[in-house]
Amino acid sequence: MRTAPLSPAFLWLSLVAALLTSQALAPAASARQPIPARQAEASARHELALKLQRDAQAQTPETPESRVRRVVSDPTFAAAMAAIDRDHDRLVADIVTLTEIAAPPFKEDRRGAAFLDMLRAVGLTDVERDAEGNVMGLRRGTAPAGGPILVVNAHLDTVFPEGTDVRVKHDGTRLTAPGVGDNSRSLAVMLAMIRAMNEARITTVSDVLFVGNVGEEGLGDLRGIKYLLKTGRYKNRVAQVIAIDGSAPGDDIVTGAVGSRRYRVTFNGPGGHSYGAFGLVNPAFAMADAITRLASQQVPDSPKTTFNVGVVGGGTSINTIPDAVWMEVDMRSESPAELEKIEAAFLAMVREAVGAENRARSTAEGVIRADVKLVGARPSGQTPPDAPIAAIAAASVRAAGLTPSFNYSSTDANLPISLGIPAIRLNSGGTGDRSHTADEWIDVEKAASVRGIRALLATILTVGDGSVLHRISTTRGQVSR
Repeated sequence: MRTAPLSPAFLWLSLVAALLTSQALAPAASARQPIPARQAEASARHELALKLQRDAQAQTPETPESRVRRVVSDPTFAAAMAAIDRDHDRLVADIVTLTEIAAPPFKEDRRGAAFLDMLRAVGLTDVERDAEGNVMGLRRGTAPAGGPILVVNAHLDTVFPEGTDVRVKHDGTRLTAPGVGDNSRSLAVMLAMIRAMNEARITTVSDVLFVGNVGEEGLGDLRGIKYLLKTGRYKNRVAQVIAIDGSAPGDDIVTGAVGSRRYRVTFNGPGGHSYGAFGLVNPAFAMADAITRLASQQVPDSPKTTFNVGVVGGGTSINTIPDAVWMEVDMRSESPAELEKIEAAFLAMVREAVGAENRARSTAEGVIRADVKLVGARPSGQTPPDAPIAAIAAASVRAAGLTPSFNYSSTDANLPISLGIPAIRLNSGGTGDRSHTADEWIDVEKAASVRGIRALLATILTVGDGSVLHRISTTRGQVSR
Protein backbone atom coordinates (compact mmCIF):
# COMPACT_ATOMS: atom_id res chain seq x y z
CA MET A 1 0.00 0.00 0.00
CA ARG A 2 1.34 3.43 -0.95
CA THR A 3 1.14 6.23 1.55
CA ALA A 4 1.68 9.97 1.14
CA PRO A 5 5.21 11.12 2.02
CA LEU A 6 5.63 12.89 5.33
CA SER A 7 6.55 16.58 5.22
CA PRO A 8 10.03 17.67 6.39
CA ALA A 9 8.45 19.79 9.11
CA PHE A 10 6.43 16.81 10.41
CA LEU A 11 9.51 14.58 10.43
CA TRP A 12 11.49 17.22 12.30
CA LEU A 13 8.81 17.67 14.97
CA SER A 14 8.42 13.90 15.37
CA LEU A 15 12.14 13.33 15.76
CA VAL A 16 12.56 16.20 18.20
CA ALA A 17 9.62 14.84 20.23
CA ALA A 18 11.19 11.40 20.24
CA LEU A 19 14.49 12.80 21.43
CA LEU A 20 12.83 14.73 24.22
CA THR A 21 10.69 11.70 25.22
CA SER A 22 13.70 9.40 25.38
CA GLN A 23 15.44 11.91 27.60
CA ALA A 24 12.43 12.10 29.93
CA LEU A 25 11.90 8.31 30.16
CA ALA A 26 15.44 7.47 31.11
CA PRO A 27 16.29 9.74 34.05
CA ALA A 28 17.69 6.89 36.13
CA ALA A 29 20.03 5.74 33.42
CA SER A 30 21.18 9.28 32.88
CA ALA A 31 21.70 9.77 36.58
CA ARG A 32 24.02 6.74 36.72
CA GLN A 33 26.23 8.31 34.00
CA PRO A 34 29.08 10.64 34.96
CA ILE A 35 28.18 14.32 34.67
CA PRO A 36 30.47 14.98 31.66
CA ALA A 37 28.90 12.05 29.82
CA ARG A 38 25.37 13.31 30.50
CA GLN A 39 26.35 16.81 29.29
CA ALA A 40 27.87 15.41 26.09
CA GLU A 41 24.75 13.33 25.41
CA ALA A 42 22.45 16.31 25.94
CA SER A 43 24.62 18.45 23.69
CA ALA A 44 24.54 15.79 20.97
CA ARG A 45 20.74 15.61 21.15
CA HIS A 46 20.51 19.40 20.93
CA GLU A 47 22.79 19.55 17.90
CA LEU A 48 20.82 16.81 16.18
CA ALA A 49 17.56 18.68 16.78
CA LEU A 50 19.04 21.87 15.33
CA LYS A 51 20.31 19.99 12.28
CA LEU A 52 16.89 18.42 11.70
CA GLN A 53 15.31 21.88 11.98
CA ARG A 54 17.75 23.38 9.49
CA ASP A 55 17.19 20.51 7.06
CA ALA A 56 13.42 20.91 7.31
CA GLN A 57 13.65 24.67 6.74
CA ALA A 58 15.93 24.15 3.75
CA GLN A 59 13.31 21.94 2.11
CA THR A 60 10.48 24.42 2.77
CA PRO A 61 10.43 27.30 0.23
CA GLU A 62 10.63 30.74 1.82
CA THR A 63 8.05 33.38 1.08
CA PRO A 64 9.10 36.88 -0.04
CA GLU A 65 8.08 38.16 3.41
CA SER A 66 10.19 35.61 5.26
CA ARG A 67 13.17 36.25 3.03
CA VAL A 68 12.95 40.00 3.60
CA ARG A 69 12.52 39.49 7.35
CA ARG A 70 15.66 37.36 7.36
CA VAL A 71 17.58 40.16 5.63
CA VAL A 72 16.31 43.10 7.67
CA SER A 73 16.66 41.24 11.00
CA ASP A 74 20.32 40.49 10.35
CA PRO A 75 22.68 42.68 12.41
CA THR A 76 24.60 43.63 9.27
CA PHE A 77 21.48 45.26 7.81
CA ALA A 78 21.03 47.30 10.96
CA ALA A 79 24.69 48.29 10.71
CA ALA A 80 24.23 49.36 7.10
CA MET A 81 21.18 51.48 7.92
CA ALA A 82 23.05 53.07 10.84
CA ALA A 83 25.84 53.95 8.42
CA ILE A 84 23.36 55.57 6.03
CA ASP A 85 21.90 57.57 8.90
CA ARG A 86 25.36 58.78 9.98
CA ASP A 87 26.34 59.39 6.33
CA HIS A 88 23.23 61.43 5.50
CA ASP A 89 24.99 64.79 5.28
CA ARG A 90 27.39 63.27 2.75
CA LEU A 91 24.42 61.96 0.78
CA VAL A 92 22.97 65.47 0.63
CA ALA A 93 26.34 66.88 -0.44
CA ASP A 94 26.53 64.32 -3.26
CA ILE A 95 23.05 65.31 -4.43
CA VAL A 96 24.14 68.94 -4.66
CA THR A 97 27.42 68.11 -6.39
CA LEU A 98 25.78 65.98 -9.07
CA THR A 99 22.86 68.35 -9.64
CA GLU A 100 25.21 71.27 -10.29
CA ILE A 101 26.98 69.35 -13.07
CA ALA A 102 24.68 69.91 -16.05
CA ALA A 103 23.61 66.78 -17.94
CA PRO A 104 21.50 67.83 -20.95
CA PRO A 105 20.17 65.16 -23.30
CA PHE A 106 23.07 63.57 -25.25
CA LYS A 107 25.56 65.63 -23.25
CA GLU A 108 25.97 63.70 -20.01
CA ASP A 109 29.77 63.35 -20.28
CA ARG A 110 30.76 65.75 -17.47
CA ARG A 111 28.35 64.28 -14.97
CA GLY A 112 29.29 60.79 -16.14
CA ALA A 113 32.98 61.48 -15.53
CA ALA A 114 32.25 62.75 -12.01
CA PHE A 115 30.09 59.74 -11.20
CA LEU A 116 32.76 57.41 -12.58
CA ASP A 117 35.23 58.84 -10.04
CA MET A 118 32.63 58.42 -7.30
CA LEU A 119 32.14 54.74 -8.19
CA ARG A 120 35.91 54.22 -7.95
CA ALA A 121 35.97 56.00 -4.59
CA VAL A 122 33.42 53.60 -3.07
CA GLY A 123 35.58 50.62 -3.96
CA LEU A 124 33.79 48.96 -6.86
CA THR A 125 35.80 46.82 -9.27
CA ASP A 126 35.85 46.90 -13.08
CA VAL A 127 34.81 50.56 -13.05
CA GLU A 128 34.43 51.77 -16.62
CA ARG A 129 32.59 53.93 -19.14
CA ASP A 130 31.18 52.01 -22.11
CA ALA A 131 30.92 53.15 -25.72
CA GLU A 132 27.44 54.64 -25.22
CA GLY A 133 28.54 56.71 -22.20
CA ASN A 134 27.16 54.56 -19.37
CA VAL A 135 29.41 54.42 -16.31
CA MET A 136 29.43 51.38 -14.06
CA GLY A 137 31.22 49.31 -11.46
CA LEU A 138 30.87 45.77 -10.17
CA ARG A 139 30.42 44.68 -6.57
CA ARG A 140 31.43 41.03 -6.44
CA GLY A 141 29.28 38.46 -4.68
CA THR A 142 30.16 35.03 -3.36
CA ALA A 143 28.95 33.15 -6.46
CA PRO A 144 31.55 32.01 -9.01
CA ALA A 145 32.78 34.81 -11.28
CA GLY A 146 31.01 35.23 -14.58
CA GLY A 147 27.56 34.21 -13.35
CA PRO A 148 24.23 36.06 -13.44
CA ILE A 149 24.21 39.64 -12.18
CA LEU A 150 21.71 42.04 -10.70
CA VAL A 151 21.79 45.49 -12.35
CA VAL A 152 20.99 48.49 -10.17
CA ASN A 153 20.86 51.60 -12.34
CA ALA A 154 19.98 55.29 -12.15
CA HIS A 155 20.01 57.60 -15.15
CA LEU A 156 22.50 60.45 -15.43
CA ASP A 157 20.67 62.69 -17.88
CA THR A 158 18.05 65.40 -17.37
CA VAL A 159 15.45 66.94 -19.66
CA PHE A 160 16.97 70.41 -19.43
CA PRO A 161 18.88 72.02 -22.31
CA GLU A 162 22.35 73.50 -22.20
CA GLY A 163 22.52 76.82 -20.41
CA THR A 164 19.93 75.93 -17.75
CA ASP A 165 20.81 77.30 -14.32
CA VAL A 166 21.36 74.15 -12.25
CA ARG A 167 22.56 75.80 -9.03
CA VAL A 168 20.81 74.32 -5.99
CA LYS A 169 18.78 76.64 -3.76
CA HIS A 170 18.61 75.68 -0.07
CA ASP A 171 15.62 76.36 2.18
CA GLY A 172 15.98 74.33 5.35
CA THR A 173 15.85 70.69 4.24
CA ARG A 174 14.33 71.60 0.87
CA LEU A 175 16.62 71.62 -2.18
CA THR A 176 15.38 73.24 -5.38
CA ALA A 177 17.01 72.88 -8.80
CA PRO A 178 16.33 71.37 -12.22
CA GLY A 179 16.95 67.62 -12.02
CA VAL A 180 17.59 67.49 -8.26
CA GLY A 181 15.07 64.71 -7.75
CA ASP A 182 15.07 63.31 -11.28
CA ASN A 183 17.61 61.94 -11.00
CA SER A 184 20.51 63.31 -8.90
CA ARG A 185 19.12 61.97 -5.64
CA SER A 186 18.96 58.42 -7.03
CA LEU A 187 22.63 58.54 -8.05
CA ALA A 188 23.65 59.83 -4.62
CA VAL A 189 21.54 57.21 -2.83
CA MET A 190 23.26 54.50 -4.86
CA LEU A 191 26.64 55.69 -3.60
CA ALA A 192 25.37 55.88 0.00
CA MET A 193 24.09 52.30 -0.14
CA ILE A 194 27.40 50.99 -1.50
CA ARG A 195 29.33 52.75 1.27
CA ALA A 196 26.92 51.33 3.86
CA MET A 197 27.23 47.80 2.48
CA ASN A 198 31.00 48.12 2.63
CA GLU A 199 31.01 49.43 6.19
CA ALA A 200 28.65 46.66 7.36
CA ARG A 201 30.68 44.07 5.42
CA ILE A 202 27.61 42.83 3.59
CA THR A 203 28.22 40.40 0.74
CA THR A 204 25.52 39.28 -1.67
CA VAL A 205 25.51 35.93 -3.43
CA SER A 206 25.20 37.36 -6.93
CA ASP A 207 27.37 40.09 -8.39
CA VAL A 208 25.70 43.51 -8.41
CA LEU A 209 26.46 45.92 -11.27
CA PHE A 210 25.84 49.54 -10.28
CA VAL A 211 25.22 51.75 -13.33
CA GLY A 212 24.80 55.44 -14.05
CA ASN A 213 23.25 55.27 -17.51
CA VAL A 214 22.70 57.82 -20.23
CA GLY A 215 19.72 58.52 -22.45
CA GLU A 216 16.67 57.83 -20.29
CA GLU A 217 14.97 61.16 -20.80
CA GLY A 218 13.22 62.57 -23.84
CA LEU A 219 14.70 61.75 -27.23
CA GLY A 220 17.42 59.71 -25.53
CA ASP A 221 14.94 56.87 -26.14
CA LEU A 222 16.53 54.57 -23.50
CA ARG A 223 19.75 54.42 -25.50
CA GLY A 224 21.89 53.78 -22.42
CA ILE A 225 19.97 50.79 -21.05
CA LYS A 226 19.51 49.48 -24.60
CA TYR A 227 23.26 49.41 -25.12
CA LEU A 228 23.88 47.84 -21.72
CA LEU A 229 21.42 44.98 -22.27
CA LYS A 230 21.80 44.43 -26.01
CA THR A 231 25.44 45.24 -26.81
CA GLY A 232 27.53 45.83 -23.67
CA ARG A 233 29.95 43.36 -22.09
CA TYR A 234 27.41 42.21 -19.50
CA LYS A 235 24.53 41.65 -21.94
CA ASN A 236 24.45 37.88 -21.47
CA ARG A 237 24.79 38.02 -17.69
CA VAL A 238 22.01 40.41 -16.68
CA ALA A 239 19.36 38.37 -14.86
CA GLN A 240 17.27 41.15 -13.30
CA VAL A 241 17.17 44.93 -13.10
CA ILE A 242 16.23 47.44 -10.42
CA ALA A 243 16.01 50.97 -11.83
CA ILE A 244 16.13 53.79 -9.26
CA ASP A 245 14.33 56.89 -10.49
CA GLY A 246 12.72 59.86 -8.78
CA SER A 247 12.36 61.11 -5.24
CA ALA A 248 9.32 59.75 -3.40
CA PRO A 249 8.68 57.98 -0.08
CA GLY A 250 9.57 54.53 -1.45
CA ASP A 251 6.14 52.89 -1.60
CA ASP A 252 5.73 53.13 -5.38
CA ILE A 253 6.77 49.99 -7.29
CA VAL A 254 6.64 50.30 -11.06
CA THR A 255 6.05 46.91 -12.66
CA GLY A 256 4.16 48.14 -15.73
CA ALA A 257 6.01 49.69 -18.66
CA VAL A 258 4.15 52.51 -20.40
CA GLY A 259 4.93 52.27 -24.11
CA SER A 260 5.39 55.36 -26.23
CA ARG A 261 5.73 56.60 -29.81
CA ARG A 262 7.39 59.93 -30.50
CA TYR A 263 7.26 61.74 -33.81
CA ARG A 264 8.83 64.81 -35.34
CA VAL A 265 6.58 66.04 -38.15
CA THR A 266 7.80 68.76 -40.53
CA PHE A 267 5.24 70.50 -42.73
CA ASN A 268 6.85 71.90 -45.88
CA GLY A 269 5.42 74.40 -48.41
CA PRO A 270 6.44 77.00 -51.00
CA GLY A 271 6.60 79.94 -48.56
CA GLY A 272 6.30 83.59 -49.61
CA HIS A 273 5.66 87.15 -48.50
CA SER A 274 2.87 87.43 -45.98
CA TYR A 275 1.18 90.22 -47.99
CA GLY A 276 2.34 89.72 -51.55
CA ALA A 277 1.84 85.95 -51.56
CA PHE A 278 -1.24 85.91 -49.41
CA GLY A 279 -3.55 83.09 -50.42
CA LEU A 280 -0.85 80.47 -50.92
CA VAL A 281 -0.93 77.30 -48.85
CA ASN A 282 0.64 77.77 -45.43
CA PRO A 283 2.45 74.94 -43.56
CA ALA A 284 1.62 76.61 -40.22
CA PHE A 285 -2.11 76.32 -40.92
CA ALA A 286 -1.71 72.64 -41.80
CA MET A 287 0.22 71.98 -38.58
CA ALA A 288 -2.32 73.92 -36.54
CA ASP A 289 -5.11 71.86 -38.09
CA ALA A 290 -3.28 68.60 -37.22
CA ILE A 291 -2.81 69.78 -33.63
CA THR A 292 -6.49 70.74 -33.35
CA ARG A 293 -7.57 67.34 -34.67
CA LEU A 294 -5.28 65.58 -32.17
CA ALA A 295 -6.58 67.71 -29.31
CA SER A 296 -10.13 66.48 -29.96
CA GLN A 297 -9.15 62.79 -30.01
CA GLN A 298 -10.85 60.67 -27.34
CA VAL A 299 -8.63 58.17 -25.49
CA PRO A 300 -9.45 55.75 -22.65
CA ASP A 301 -8.78 56.53 -19.00
CA SER A 302 -8.06 52.84 -18.49
CA PRO A 303 -5.76 51.59 -19.82
CA LYS A 304 -4.37 55.08 -19.45
CA THR A 305 -3.51 56.57 -22.86
CA THR A 306 -2.14 60.08 -23.47
CA PHE A 307 -0.81 62.40 -26.15
CA ASN A 308 1.07 65.69 -26.13
CA VAL A 309 2.47 68.24 -28.54
CA GLY A 310 5.59 69.22 -26.64
CA VAL A 311 7.75 71.32 -28.97
CA VAL A 312 6.98 73.39 -32.07
CA GLY A 313 9.19 75.49 -34.30
CA GLY A 314 9.93 76.85 -37.76
CA GLY A 315 9.35 79.90 -39.88
CA THR A 316 11.60 82.77 -40.99
CA SER A 317 9.96 85.98 -39.79
CA ILE A 318 6.67 87.43 -38.70
CA ASN A 319 5.93 88.72 -42.20
CA THR A 320 6.87 85.55 -44.10
CA ILE A 321 4.69 82.59 -44.97
CA PRO A 322 6.91 79.82 -43.65
CA ASP A 323 8.35 77.22 -45.98
CA ALA A 324 8.69 74.78 -43.07
CA VAL A 325 7.31 74.33 -39.56
CA TRP A 326 7.64 71.34 -37.27
CA MET A 327 6.31 69.76 -34.11
CA GLU A 328 7.32 66.95 -31.78
CA VAL A 329 4.53 64.72 -30.52
CA ASP A 330 4.54 62.16 -27.70
CA MET A 331 1.91 59.41 -27.40
CA ARG A 332 1.79 56.87 -24.56
CA SER A 333 -0.31 54.00 -23.30
CA GLU A 334 -0.28 51.19 -20.79
CA SER A 335 -1.76 49.03 -23.56
CA PRO A 336 0.14 48.09 -26.73
CA ALA A 337 -3.18 47.90 -28.60
CA GLU A 338 -4.31 51.38 -27.49
CA LEU A 339 -0.90 52.80 -28.36
CA GLU A 340 -1.22 51.43 -31.87
CA LYS A 341 -4.69 52.99 -32.14
CA ILE A 342 -3.65 56.50 -31.14
CA GLU A 343 -0.56 56.29 -33.33
CA ALA A 344 -2.60 55.27 -36.38
CA ALA A 345 -5.16 57.98 -35.66
CA PHE A 346 -2.47 60.65 -35.37
CA LEU A 347 -0.80 59.69 -38.66
CA ALA A 348 -4.20 59.83 -40.37
CA MET A 349 -4.80 63.30 -38.88
CA VAL A 350 -1.54 64.57 -40.35
CA ARG A 351 -2.53 63.32 -43.80
CA GLU A 352 -6.01 64.84 -43.46
CA ALA A 353 -4.62 68.21 -42.32
CA VAL A 354 -2.23 68.34 -45.29
CA GLY A 355 -5.04 67.50 -47.70
CA ALA A 356 -7.37 70.06 -46.17
CA GLU A 357 -4.79 72.87 -46.49
CA ASN A 358 -4.00 71.99 -50.09
CA ARG A 359 -7.73 72.21 -50.90
CA ALA A 360 -8.32 75.40 -48.92
CA ARG A 361 -5.66 77.63 -50.52
CA SER A 362 -3.69 78.07 -53.71
CA THR A 363 -1.07 75.48 -54.69
CA ALA A 364 0.15 77.54 -57.66
CA GLU A 365 3.67 77.72 -56.18
CA GLY A 366 3.63 74.23 -54.68
CA VAL A 367 1.77 71.99 -52.26
CA ILE A 368 2.06 71.22 -48.57
CA ARG A 369 3.85 67.97 -47.71
CA ALA A 370 4.49 66.36 -44.35
CA ASP A 371 7.78 64.67 -43.50
CA VAL A 372 6.97 62.25 -40.67
CA LYS A 373 9.85 60.78 -38.64
CA LEU A 374 9.63 58.37 -35.74
CA VAL A 375 12.15 59.66 -33.19
CA GLY A 376 11.33 57.43 -30.21
CA ALA A 377 9.69 54.09 -29.50
CA ARG A 378 9.56 52.64 -26.00
CA PRO A 379 8.22 49.12 -25.58
CA SER A 380 5.40 48.36 -23.20
CA GLY A 381 4.82 45.31 -21.02
CA GLN A 382 4.68 44.21 -17.41
CA THR A 383 6.60 42.31 -14.79
CA PRO A 384 3.79 40.44 -13.01
CA PRO A 385 3.23 41.81 -9.49
CA ASP A 386 3.57 38.27 -8.11
CA ALA A 387 6.96 37.75 -9.78
CA PRO A 388 9.70 37.22 -7.15
CA ILE A 389 11.43 40.58 -7.73
CA ALA A 390 8.13 42.50 -7.39
CA ALA A 391 6.92 40.50 -4.41
CA ILE A 392 10.24 41.04 -2.63
CA ALA A 393 10.01 44.79 -3.29
CA ALA A 394 6.49 44.85 -1.83
CA ALA A 395 7.61 42.91 1.25
CA SER A 396 10.54 45.32 1.68
CA VAL A 397 8.21 48.32 1.48
CA ARG A 398 5.98 46.81 4.15
CA ALA A 399 9.01 46.03 6.32
CA ALA A 400 9.87 49.75 6.16
CA GLY A 401 6.43 50.64 7.51
CA LEU A 402 4.97 51.73 4.17
CA THR A 403 2.12 50.44 2.01
CA PRO A 404 3.26 49.25 -1.42
CA SER A 405 1.44 50.12 -4.62
CA PHE A 406 2.07 48.70 -8.10
CA ASN A 407 1.97 51.20 -10.93
CA TYR A 408 2.81 51.90 -14.58
CA SER A 409 5.40 54.39 -15.80
CA SER A 410 7.88 54.97 -18.61
CA THR A 411 11.38 54.31 -17.26
CA ASP A 412 14.58 52.40 -17.92
CA ALA A 413 12.73 49.30 -16.72
CA ASN A 414 10.72 49.28 -19.97
CA LEU A 415 13.61 47.80 -21.90
CA PRO A 416 14.45 44.79 -19.70
CA ILE A 417 10.74 44.06 -19.27
CA SER A 418 10.38 43.92 -23.07
CA LEU A 419 13.30 41.48 -23.20
CA GLY A 420 11.78 39.14 -20.61
CA ILE A 421 14.19 40.17 -17.86
CA PRO A 422 12.52 40.65 -14.44
CA ALA A 423 12.66 44.38 -13.77
CA ILE A 424 11.07 47.04 -11.57
CA ARG A 425 11.52 50.74 -10.90
CA LEU A 426 11.82 51.96 -7.31
CA ASN A 427 12.06 55.46 -5.85
CA SER A 428 15.09 56.72 -3.94
CA GLY A 429 13.16 57.85 -0.84
CA GLY A 430 12.32 61.25 0.58
CA THR A 431 9.74 63.58 -0.93
CA GLY A 432 9.69 65.93 -3.88
CA ASP A 433 7.61 67.47 -6.66
CA ARG A 434 7.65 69.57 -9.84
CA SER A 435 9.80 67.11 -11.78
CA HIS A 436 10.89 68.33 -15.24
CA THR A 437 10.46 71.98 -14.29
CA ALA A 438 12.89 74.71 -13.28
CA ASP A 439 11.45 74.75 -9.75
CA GLU A 440 11.81 70.99 -9.17
CA TRP A 441 12.42 70.30 -5.47
CA ILE A 442 13.12 67.53 -2.97
CA ASP A 443 13.03 67.47 0.81
CA VAL A 444 16.00 65.74 2.43
CA GLU A 445 14.57 65.60 5.97
CA LYS A 446 16.47 62.65 7.36
CA ALA A 447 13.70 60.41 8.75
CA ALA A 448 11.67 60.24 5.53
CA SER A 449 14.81 60.10 3.43
CA VAL A 450 16.30 57.14 5.29
CA ARG A 451 13.02 55.21 5.49
CA GLY A 452 12.73 55.14 1.70
CA ILE A 453 16.33 54.01 1.37
CA ARG A 454 15.61 51.22 3.86
CA ALA A 455 12.98 49.71 1.53
CA LEU A 456 15.30 50.08 -1.46
CA LEU A 457 18.32 48.50 0.23
CA ALA A 458 16.25 45.61 1.60
CA THR A 459 15.00 44.89 -1.91
CA ILE A 460 18.47 44.94 -3.42
CA LEU A 461 19.96 42.68 -0.75
CA THR A 462 17.10 40.18 -0.82
CA VAL A 463 17.01 39.98 -4.61
CA GLY A 464 20.80 39.87 -4.66
CA ASP A 465 20.97 36.70 -2.61
CA GLY A 466 20.89 34.85 -5.93
CA SER A 467 17.84 32.68 -5.38
CA VAL A 468 15.57 34.43 -7.87
CA LEU A 469 18.07 34.86 -10.65
CA HIS A 470 16.03 33.58 -13.53
CA ARG A 471 14.02 34.98 -16.40
CA ILE A 472 10.27 35.11 -16.16
CA SER A 473 7.43 35.25 -18.64
CA THR A 474 6.34 38.86 -19.04
CA THR A 475 3.50 40.51 -20.88
CA ARG A 476 5.28 42.37 -23.64
CA GLY A 477 4.39 44.96 -26.26
CA GLN A 478 6.22 44.76 -29.55
CA VAL A 479 8.12 47.59 -31.20
CA SER A 480 8.02 46.85 -34.90
CA ARG A 481 10.00 49.82 -36.14
